Amino acid sequence: MKDFCFVPQFVLAALALALSACVAPAPSPEGRARATVSAERATAAEQSARLYMQMHAVLSHPRCVNCHPRDDTPKQGLEQRVHSPPITRGPQDHGPLGLKCSACHTEANYDSAGVPGAPTWHLAPRSMAWEGKTAAELCRALTDRSRNGDRPLHATVEHLTEDKLVAWGWEPGIDVYGRPREPVPVPKEEFNRIVTAWAATGGLCPD
Repeated sequence: MKDFCFVPQFVLAALALALSACVAPAPSPEGRARATVSAERATAAEQSARLYMQMHAVLSHPRCVNCHPRDDTPKQGLEQRVHSPPITRGPQDHGPLGLKCSACHTEANYDSAGVPGAPTWHLAPRSMAWEGKTAAELCRALTDRSRNGDRPLHATVEHLTEDKLVAWGWEPGIDVYGRPREPVPVPKEEFNRIVTAWAATGGLCPD
């Protein structure tokens, strides 16, 4: 005959009580809804940051940063050389009095002389300096209305996708040595799609 071990009822009851204390109560419908919204927001934020990083390949390229200097002097070329001849931003970011940017930079590239051009050629304001910034810092400068010319998100999208001066980065013309300048790395149509998708996810920045 097999031996049986009898456990007193009060011990079984104590074990049952202890086990029940370890089981978490089922969340309420409201709690589940809040958790779902929180997870969706986290996913959207991650997606928005990923989209921005694709944009950043363009925004951090010298074709863009050269006109977003941290000082008062525009830069030139992929090496980001100091502008030659020496020039400053002037009182309204369009060059000094008597020698505005438009005196040399007309509304289109002047390839025979190797001079780039696009409508309203000028420097970005000091508040929009991108030179030397991390991806997160540049993104915040882009979206902060106290620094970006008071542009709401939809206006920033319009600026990035439709502005003809911005579009110059894809058609930078010929340099003084007769060589085609390197354009920004993402095709224009693809960049516009990414910018629009980034805005649709909230226009958020990476950490």
